[in-house]
Amino acid sequence: MITLSIMLATVIQALDGTIANVALPHMQGSLSASGDQITWVLTSFIVAAAIATPLNGWLVDRFGLKNVFLASVAGFTVASVLCGISATLAEIVIARMLQGVFGAALVPLSQAVLLDINPREKHGSAMAVWGMGVMIGPILGPSLGGWLTDSYNWRWVFFINVPVGALAFYGILRYIRPTAAARRVRFDTFGFVTLSIAIGALQMLLDRGEQNDWFGSTETWVEAILLALSLAYFIAHTITRAPGTSFVDFRLLKNSNYVTGLLLIFIVGMVLFATRALMPTMLQGLMGYPALLAGLVTAPSGLGTMLAMLVVGRLTGRVDFRILLGAGFAITAFSLWQMTRYTLVLAPDNIVWPGVVQGIGLGLVFVPLSAATFATLSPQMRAEGTALYSLVRNIGSSIGIALVQTLLTRNTQTAHAALGEHVDLANPALAAASGGYDLASSAGAAMLNAEITRQASMIAYVDDFWLMMILTAAVIPMLALIRPPKRGAPSATPEAAHAD
Repeated sequence: MITLSIMLATVIQALDGTIANVALPHMQGSLSASGDQITWVLTSFIVAAAIATPLNGWLVDRFGLKNVFLASVAGFTVASVLCGISATLAEIVIARMLQGVFGAALVPLSQAVLLDINPREKHGSAMAVWGMGVMIGPILGPSLGGWLTDSYNWRWVFFINVPVGALAFYGILRYIRPTAAARRVRFDTFGFVTLSIAIGALQMLLDRGEQNDWFGSTETWVEAILLALSLAYFIAHTITRAPGTSFVDFRLLKNSNYVTGLLLIFIVGMVLFATRALMPTMLQGLMGYPALLAGLVTAPSGLGTMLAMLVVGRLTGRVDFRILLGAGFAITAFSLWQMTRYTLVLAPDNIVWPGVVQGIGLGLVFVPLSAATFATLSPQMRAEGTALYSLVRNIGSSIGIALVQTLLTRNTQTAHAALGEHVDLANPALAAASGGYDLASSAGAAMLNAEITRQASMIAYVDDFWLMMILTAAVIPMLALIRPPKRGAPSATPEAAHAD
C-alpha cells in the first residue's frame, strides 16, 4: 500500500511534465495569449520545479519525510485545480509555478521511500516499480492530453490530477509511519538563493534560447551572466563552510558510485529524453499526424520500458550492474540507428517498433543505474541524494532538448540551402519530379519551396538521431567506473522508519 500510494504521486508529477504540451493551442485561444506568451505555461512549471528540487533534503531533515510528502501531494493537487479554473494567462502561469514547487519533491521522495522500505537485495525490484512510475508519465502524457483535450477541453488536463492526488494523499496519510525530524542543519539561505538563481537562469536560458536566437538576444546574455555569477558564488560559499552545514552536502560527492551515477543519469536525460521530444514534432509537423494519433504510435515504447523494467528488476542483484547497463545502452543505440533510416514515407509499424526497442533499452538502463547509484549511499543521505539525482536528470533533459532543437533548426536551414542549389530548370531530376508544380507561377514556386523545407527538415531530424546514437554508444566505456557494492554491506531494512 505504501508503494501504491507513493507511485500514484509520482505518476501525476511525471505526467504533468508533458500532458499540457498538446493542449497549448487550445489554451492559447481560450486565454487570448500569443504563441510566445503561452509557452510560459511550460516554462514556469519547469523552472519552479528545478529551483525547488534541491530543497527536499533540508525540508525532510527539518519537518520529516511524511509531512513533506503530504504537503507536496496536497499542494500539487490544489495547484492543479487552480490551473484548471484559470481565466487569464497570469493566473495559469502562477498556478503552474505552484505545481512545480510542490511537485518537485514527489519523484525524489518516492525513490527515497522505496529504497528505505526494501532491503538491498530487493532494491532492483523497487527501482523497477519506481522507474515505471517515472517513465509512464512522459510516455502517456501526449496521448492522454490529446484525448482529454479533444473529448472534453484543455482544463481536464489538470483536473485529472485531483482524484489521483486524493488517493495518494490518503494512502500516504494512512500507511506511512511518521518519523521525528532530525533538524540537524540550519537553513543555508545564501547557498539556497545563489543555487536557485543559477538553476533558474540555466533553465530559462535553455528553454528560451532557441526562441531568442541564443546569444543574439540580450535576455540570453543576462541569463548567462546570472548563471555564471551565482554558480561561482555558490561554489565558493559551499566549499568554505564546514561539512554538513551547506545547502548541498558535498559529502555526497565523496561516494564514487553516486558521482558516476549522477554523470550517467545526466547523459541518459540528455540523450533519451531529447530523442522522445523529437518524435511528436516530426510526426505532426512533417507527416500530418493529429496529436492523438502521434501519441498512440509513440505510446507502445512504454510497453517495452515496462516489460524491460519488470525483467531487469528481478535480475538486479544477480547480474552485474555493468552488464545490464551495457546491454541497455547498446539496445538504445540500435533503436536510434533504426531511426536514422526514417523518411517522409513511414508506415505506423516503422514508428512503433523502433520505439518499442528504445523502450526496452531505456528500461534496462534506468533500473540498474538507480540501484547502482544508491547501493553504497547511507540511508541518512538518501533524501538529499535522490533530490540531487532528480535535479541532474532534469538538467540533462533540458540541455538535451535544447541541443536537438537548436541543431534541428540550423541543420534544416543548411539542408534547405544545399537542396535549393539544385533547383534549376535545367536539372533533369527536377524536371522529372516537378509535374505537380507550376514553376512559372509564384504559387507553384511556393509549393516547391514548402516541399524542399519538408525534405530539409527530415534530413535535420535524421542528423539529430545520428548524434543521439553516437552519444549513447560513447557512454558504454564509462560503465567501467561503476563498482558493485561489497557483499554483506549494511543496508536499510524494510522496518526502518516508514513501514506501518
